Amino acid sequence: MKKNIKKWLCVGIVALFVLSATMVVSSAQTSGKQDFDPLVDVEITVDIQTIRAFDKYESQLHRLEYVDLTSDPDFYVKVFVNDQEFTSEIWHDTKYLYDTPFSVTVDVPDDEEMVDVIIQLWDWNENGDRLCDIGDETQDASVMYSIKTGHWTCDDELQDPSGYGRLNGCDDGSMYRHERDCEIWFSIYQNDFDSDGIPYWTEVNEYGSDPMIDNTGDDDDFDNVPIEWEWKWGYDPFQIENHASLDPEGDSIDNVEEYLTTEYSSDPFRKDVFTELDQMSASPDGEESLLPEKAKELLFTVFNRQNIVYHLDDGRFQQSGSEMIGFDELTSRGELNSIYYQHFLNGPNWRRGVFHYGVLVYQYEEVNGCAFGSNCFQVSSAGMEEKANEFFLDRDIVYASAYMHETGHTFGFWPIPGHNQWSKYPWQIGWWMNRPYKSCMNYGYMYTTVDYSDGSRLFGDYDDWERMDLSYFEDSWM
Repeated sequence: MKKNIKKWLCVGIVALFVLSATMVVSSAQTSGKQDFDPLVDVEITVDIQTIRAFDKYESQLHRLEYVDLTSDPDFYVKVFVNDQEFTSEIWHDTKYLYDTPFSVTVDVPDDEEMVDVIIQLWDWNENGDRLCDIGDETQDASVMYSIKTGHWTCDDELQDPSGYGRLNGCDDGSMYRHERDCEIWFSIYQNDFDSDGIPYWTEVNEYGSDPMIDNTGDDDDFDNVPIEWEWKWGYDPFQIENHASLDPEGDSIDNVEEYLTTEYSSDPFRKDVFTELDQMSASPDGEESLLPEKAKELLFTVFNRQNIVYHLDDGRFQQSGSEMIGFDELTSRGELNSIYYQHFLNGPNWRRGVFHYGVLVYQYEEVNGCAFGSNCFQVSSAGMEEKANEFFLDRDIVYASAYMHETGHTFGFWPIPGHNQWSKYPWQIGWWMNRPYKSCMNYGYMYTTVDYSDGSRLFGDYDDWERMDLSYFEDSWM
């Protein structure tokens, strides 16, 4: 009897809540204004997630211009919400900030759809702070957020080439001009009674769903992606779409795979490259086979500034496939194949169609690096350390350049000028003949340059970024 009384009391409370909300809506409509969410007092949050500085990375041997990189930026962020200004702390001496501890929550009018948001990134200096470039035509970013739809437009929007919730200062073509170009990742969202992220107005007026019930995970159209993902990316969650064949940005990662890589911040309308990095345990003498952290940052930078966002699974993600491999002093081709099957293909089947595979071993039997399949390659740490000890070479650049070179083979680059034994050193004729092809794919630039060529030289050059085949790794040759 007591349980029944409690049950009916709960039902009565909910009914009264819904009735009062309906009365508020009716009253607002009568007065000529609409409360876009009568269940809550609307607040929006601007969450700054990641900040990274872009620089041109080449060794001193091939740097043709002087750039002062003696000190890292002292970043801070300004956010304006409906003309209210909020300023973060200063993060001194850092180029890369992940999980940035800065977010702003602001109470906004419930009856005004659009909220004006401006984001600025500053570099603090004793002789005057400088505004960093995170925009296309302007250095800052201005967006209009809708509390009806939960989406924003203007300087960043759905189907933006740089990605939704990502700003890229190189979008104005300044990637080689050193204009304090940076990237910044952010999110804007509002409070929501049922915590599924889908705004009240959208649920009631477009979806016909219950704004008081959490719909997270629902797949009413049975097309293998849930309602919250389809809402975020502008799809109709009640219209069946073959997401397994949809690839709007042409990066060979279909929409189902884009959903499965949500944790990695993938974007179905922006090009993404995923690579799983497996590394080898230290030798008995303590020699490590690990990709240096700064080398990883060089890889992120060179791809990201081209709006081909690079995701390296090195164990940093919750659902990681990255593993440490037992030490082997000399790895053979057969052992490489075994590593590929045991440490990469042992995961979920869908990863083979998403991830490239680049393993770091101690020493390979033939060369310092090579591709041994359409989507798999190795780099040998012993060879990298030997190269890093050479005059004028930087260890981080050596590793990053070699890793990027071998990754290039999974993009189907061909022809590759200077990719032969007669183009490695300045005393070889091939080294000089192939200088216009300024790419780490060219042995004459390998270990000193972390970039592909942009095709800007008149003769003997190729635009690697343009000819990159993002579907090549899907082939299954070994």
